[in-house]
Amino acid sequence: MGPLPELSGGPYRKDPGAMRALLDWFDDRTGARTLLRAVLFERIPGGARWRYVWGSTLTFAIVVQFVTGLVLWASYSANAQGAWESVYFIQHQMLGGWVLRGIHHYMAQATIILLVVHLMQVVIDGAYRAPREVNFWFGLGLLLVVLGLSLTGSLLPWDQKGYWATKVATNIAAMTPVVGESLQRLLIGGVDYGHLTLTRFFALHAGVLPGLLVLMIVGHVYLFRRHGVTTANTKDAPDGMFWPEQVLRDGVASLAVMLAVLAVVWATGGADLGAPADPTEPYAAARPEWYFLFLFQWLKYFPAGLEVVGAHLVPGLVFTVLAAMPISARWRWGHRFNLATLAALLVTMAGLTRLAMIQDGADPEYAAATAESHAQAERMDILVTAQHGIPAAGGLALLRADPLTQGPRIFSTHCSGCHRVDGLDGLGGTPTDTQSAPDLAGFGSRAWLEGMLDPEQFGSPAYFGGTSHRRGAMSRVVERRIANYDDSQVAQLQRVIKALSAEAQLPSQALLDASDSREIEQGRLDMSSESIGCTDCHVFHGVNQEQRGPELTGWGSRTWMLGMLHDPGHADYYGEDNDDMPAFGMDEILTEAEMALVVDWLRGVWVREGDDATAQSRGDDVGGT
Repeated sequence: MGPLPELSGGPYRKDPGAMRALLDWFDDRTGARTLLRAVLFERIPGGARWRYVWGSTLTFAIVVQFVTGLVLWASYSANAQGAWESVYFIQHQMLGGWVLRGIHHYMAQATIILLVVHLMQVVIDGAYRAPREVNFWFGLGLLLVVLGLSLTGSLLPWDQKGYWATKVATNIAAMTPVVGESLQRLLIGGVDYGHLTLTRFFALHAGVLPGLLVLMIVGHVYLFRRHGVTTANTKDAPDGMFWPEQVLRDGVASLAVMLAVLAVVWATGGADLGAPADPTEPYAAARPEWYFLFLFQWLKYFPAGLEVVGAHLVPGLVFTVLAAMPISARWRWGHRFNLATLAALLVTMAGLTRLAMIQDGADPEYAAATAESHAQAERMDILVTAQHGIPAAGGLALLRADPLTQGPRIFSTHCSGCHRVDGLDGLGGTPTDTQSAPDLAGFGSRAWLEGMLDPEQFGSPAYFGGTSHRRGAMSRVVERRIANYDDSQVAQLQRVIKALSAEAQLPSQALLDASDSREIEQGRLDMSSESIGCTDCHVFHGVNQEQRGPELTGWGSRTWMLGMLHDPGHADYYGEDNDDMPAFGMDEILTEAEMALVVDWLRGVWVREGDDATAQSRGDDVGGT
C-alpha cells in the first residue's frame, strides 16, 4: 500500500519536515520520546507472559474508575437533600446513566479482586524481597486506599443500604482505643449521621483518597521501573520486549476485565439503588459490601467489651505480618512461611465471608428486610413516575407520604395488638397477641358487611367475638332477628348492605356502586323500614334523633374512619360503649397524617403503576351526601 495522497492547497498541505520538527521540539522540551522508548521497548527476561498482566489490568481498572467517577460527579449532588435524588436521575433518567453507574460500581469490586491477585503474584514470585521492599509497601498502601474508596463510595447514593452499612463501619472505627469516639465524630461530622457525614465521605471519595491513590501509583510505577521485572523460571526462555508482545497480552486481559464487568452490569441492570435513607427506620439487613463481610462475621465471635480485639488488634497484627514479609523472607524458610501465611489468611477470609452469607440466607429477619428494601425501591420508581418527578421535599418525603408503604408499618405498631388484616399484622407477620377486635381487611366493602351481619360470623374473632359488643344489642339483632329473616327480608338486607357500603365510597367499588344506584337508593329507604330497623339505634342522614349506636351517615368513608381513630368515644361513634379502643388523635398517639396513612391504606387508596398522582382520588368526600 502506497503513501496516502497529499491534500493540496493552502493550509492543508502536508509537510513531513515541519511535523518532524514539531515532534523534535516537543521531545527536546519534555523528553517524551525517550520516555516512551524506555517504556515500550523494555526487555523482559524470559519473554512476555500472561502472568504479568495483573498490574496492567489493575491500572486499567483504576483509570476506568477515574473516568466514570468524573462523569458521575458532573450529575451528583453531595447533600443529604439531593444525593439520592441525583443518583436516581443518573440511574433512571440520564442517557446511559445506569450503564455508567453500573460500570463504576462493579469495576470497584473488580479492582479489589485484581489487587488481591496482584498481591498474590508478587508474593509467589518473591517480588517483595530486597531491593523491592518499599514497592511492596506501596502495594499494601494501594490496597488500603482502594478499600477506603469502596467504603466511602457506598454511602454516596444515600439509600438505606449505604446509610446503615456506613453506620456499621463507623461504629467499628469508634472501637479504636483512646481516639475511637473522636475519630467517629471526625468521620461523621458530629454526634449523628447527616449532611456533614455525606459531604465528608464525598470529600474523601472524590478528593483525598484519589489523590493518595495517584501518588502511590506514581511511586509504585517509579520503583517498578527502577528495579525491573521480577521473573521466575526463565533460564531457558529467550528474552522478549514489552512492545508488542506484553502490550498485546495486557490489552487482551484489560479487554476481558471490561467485558466481564459489562456482562455483570447487563445481567443485573446496573448497581442497585434502594429507597432513600431514613434514619428513623432501622434496616435489619445492614451489612457492609461482600469484601468486608469477613470482618463483619469475625466480630460476631467477640463478646461485648472485647470487640476492640477483633476490630483492631487482630487485623492490626495481621497487617503487620503482611508488611513484615520482606523482612521475614530473609530467613531460610521465610518465603515459604509467607506463602503459607498468605494462603491461610485468604482461606480464612473466604471462609468467614461464605459463613456470613450462609447465616444471612437462613435469617428470616434479614430476608424480610431485604425483600422490603427491594419493594420500597420499586415503589419509589412508581411514585416518582406518578409525580412526574421528585418533589422539592425530596424522595424520602414522597415515600413517607405513601399509604402503601407507611400504612402497614403504623398499623403493625399501633393497631395489630387488637386488630388484624387478613389474619396478619399488616406487614405479613403473625402477631403474638390474641386478636380482640375485628379483622379490617376489606373494611367498608359489601363482603365485610355481609360477614358482620352473618349470624355465624358476627361472634367470631374476625368480627366482634373478642369485644364487649359480642353480647351487646347488635349481637341480638344479628343472631336473633337476622337469623330468622324470610326471603323478602333477606332481599331487603342485601339492598341495605349495598347502600351502607356505598357510604364508604371505596374507589375499588365505585363502578359497582354506580351500576347498582337504584338498589342502593332503595336500600337507604329500607334501613328505616320496620323489618330492618337500622335507624332504631343509628342515625342515618338525619333519621332517628335518639342515637344509641355509631353514626351510619358516611359509614366507612375516609372522614368517618379518621373520626373513629381520633376519638372512638365520641357520641357519633361508640360513646360510652367504646371497648378499649384508644383515642389515637385526642391522646396524641398518632398524628393526623399518620392516621390518614393507615386509613388510606385500609381503603386501598394509593398510587398504582400507571397512575397520575395529580389526578389520584383520595376519597375525601363523605359517602351518601
